[in-house]
Amino acid sequence: MNQKILIGGMVGIILIVGGIFIFHHHKDAVMAQDSDAANVPVNQLLQQATKYEEEGQKLKAKQVYDQIINNYPDYSKIEDIQAKLGELNVDLIFSRAQMPQTIDYEVVPGDSLGKLARKYKTTTQLIKRANGLKSDVIRTGEKLRIWTAPFTVLVSKSQNVLFVKSKEEVVKIYHVSTGRDNITPAGTFHIASKIENPVWFKNGGAPIPSESPENELGTRWMGFDTDTHYGIHGTLHPESIGKQVTAGCVRLKNSDVEELFDMIPLGTEVIIQN
Repeated sequence: MNQKILIGGMVGIILIVGGIFIFHHHKDAVMAQDSDAANVPVNQLLQQATKYEEEGQKLKAKQVYDQIINNYPDYSKIEDIQAKLGELNVDLIFSRAQMPQTIDYEVVPGDSLGKLARKYKTTTQLIKRANGLKSDVIRTGEKLRIWTAPFTVLVSKSQNVLFVKSKEEVVKIYHVSTGRDNITPAGTFHIASKIENPVWFKNGGAPIPSESPENELGTRWMGFDTDTHYGIHGTLHPESIGKQVTAGCVRLKNSDVEELFDMIPLGTEVIIQN
């Protein structure tokens, strides 16, 4: 009798364990099928976006990438899509493409790039790049494409990322370095100065010229209004990007800070959050 009970119990345990294994195996299979099914429309959209880009239809490609990010935020490679969209957005900003944020402007007597940049709260570099200008000279009757929408910069210290936004749209996400021991000040600032190839005045010592290998500011400087000791700049140490290692400033790769420098004008709002 005891032997029969023991055998019956063992059979029951085997059936239970087998059932659990089958359940989990089935569950994993269903989840994998769901994931594969979810990837199907994304893959189709990616093919469509690639086709648009190959045809030079960047605005249509942008719309497709926007659709993926808005409708499939859990897609396993969503960060790659965000990076691709960021590159495409910047290409469009620096192009002649007509967008809701742009106007066509005909140059009149007395105009200059600086005057137009101030009037439309943009940068001379952005006007030049968008219109393929090789110099600062513009001529009466010339038609220019001008970006008119304001930019906002948002820095997350905990993630070491910098978001460039135009109104509510995230234009591009940059990886940055921030202050060691979380010393980068949090708050709202505005870009008060912009300098190409800045000289570094280290702790009140002798100025270090821009071409010196000891100049920690890299190729661009954008200083804050409320504390001129802090700002956004380039770096000699690209390997440090993504870490909290600076003396308090926000640091980008030189290629990234040059791109940002050309895009955002004086007065741009910078929000730094923990």
